[in-house]
Amino acid sequence: MSETKHFPLSRRSLLASAGAFGVVGAVYPRMALSQDGKILKVRSYSDIQILDPAFRLSAPEGDIMTAIFAGLATYQTGDEWAWKPMAVESLEQLDDLTIAFKLRDKIGFTDGFGQMTAEDVKFSIERIADPANESPYAGDWATLKEVEVKDTLSGVIHLREKFVPLWSSTLPTASCCILSKAAVEAEGGKIGTKPVGQSGPYLMTEWTPKQRTILKRNPDWAYEPGGFEEIHIFPIEDPAAAEIGFEAGDLDHTWTAVSSISRLKDAPPAGGVIVEKPSLAYVWMGMNQDVAPFDNPNIRRAVQHAIDRETVVEAAYFGAATTSTGIIAPGLAGHREAVLYDYDPDKAREILAAEGAEGLTVTLDILNQSERLAAAQVIQANLADVGITCEIKQNDSGTFWTLGDKGGDYWNKLQMHLGRFSMQPDPSWATVWFTPEQIGVWNWERWNSPEFAELHAQGLVEGDPAKRDEIYRKMQDLMDEGGCYVFLTHEVTGVLHRDTVNPGLKPNGEALLAEFKPV
Repeated sequence: MSETKHFPLSRRSLLASAGAFGVVGAVYPRMALSQDGKILKVRSYSDIQILDPAFRLSAPEGDIMTAIFAGLATYQTGDEWAWKPMAVESLEQLDDLTIAFKLRDKIGFTDGFGQMTAEDVKFSIERIADPANESPYAGDWATLKEVEVKDTLSGVIHLREKFVPLWSSTLPTASCCILSKAAVEAEGGKIGTKPVGQSGPYLMTEWTPKQRTILKRNPDWAYEPGGFEEIHIFPIEDPAAAEIGFEAGDLDHTWTAVSSISRLKDAPPAGGVIVEKPSLAYVWMGMNQDVAPFDNPNIRRAVQHAIDRETVVEAAYFGAATTSTGIIAPGLAGHREAVLYDYDPDKAREILAAEGAEGLTVTLDILNQSERLAAAQVIQANLADVGITCEIKQNDSGTFWTLGDKGGDYWNKLQMHLGRFSMQPDPSWATVWFTPEQIGVWNWERWNSPEFAELHAQGLVEGDPAKRDEIYRKMQDLMDEGGCYVFLTHEVTGVLHRDTVNPGLKPNGEALLAEFKPV
């Protein structure tokens, strides 16, 4: 049994810990969990590994952070992308380079770290932007000059240049969570899996690794309270397993497998509501250009031609999703009409023959999910058809999300992988992860294009919609030409929830935990 970690609160003692999702029914009676609707039970697709906004590894970590660390702003629920104040009384853009804020009074940090101040805002934003800290999210504050402290609660965010994505993909996200400067410094400069100086509508009070995380309503939060007394979060990697848990009564909310959406819409479980949302996320297959045989660009090109993208997506999603044309979804600036290199197995065989590369053996790393495995098996068959043997390597989430990390011992063995990145509603949030600065962080293909980096920088400050669209189209053309990418799908988002729960959802179906309420 994994160790259960308890986090003391300033005004509330903890309840006894409970156990793993997989044994909820056997060990913890369902009535004890539901407690007349006071507890919300939700699925996340991975467990936490870090709770520091500057170094988060996955969207589920960000979901928790935005509930326990108050940010300046947060997204609104509904079908339109919009933001609303969270830790601020006011947040106003005075001109292209200047944003004034005034914090709400009575926002305090737990663990004795006092009131949230403008100095904490300065610290939290500048530590992400500071290149010395090597935050993967530094791009969210790419044009930050400084945060000026006016008084205890007020300040001004100064930019060096106009930053177009500021209100869509920076201010309402975990990159604008405000941490206690004193708390982070007391931890040695970085928060691990034990949250300190919490300040949001919920407090994380318990974590049983790979089993369950518990959030409890913050008794010191003076504003709109969370809708449930407790939120229990279960890390379940495979959405099909989560659907079974929902039907068994062990979950109140889950993302579904994309391939299950049609079935669930036709015959939803008793008491269940199925919601379908357009997804901004993107799924692709990447090749590491620093590792043989993919250090040869012609081998990469052969693989691009060898993969039947439509069949891959059909096998994984049973017709519920369509093939993508890049990393930027329909509706965003930069969405393309087509890829530059598509399925042509004869061309793939021709290239391989010219390179004397028949009979290659390669590996494909994937997350251990049924949809990823189905996609990988088609890719495996496609490659076999052109004379390449492909071994599929399945990984749990804790392993998978560190495979290409420059600090690990596998990046120089990683050959191909199936990736899926979540998105914010701005194209720059798709392109930033493939810049040279992200090599060994999230750029696992280790693709190094100075032109791509320059275009990314231009896109952050270009205010003309037509010019911005042209920039991001060109960037995806460069990705095609580099040969490291096979673009697959943007998926769709299927959400299954109890009819007793009003889920707090962004327009793309992602959860805002603090916005869930009982019906």
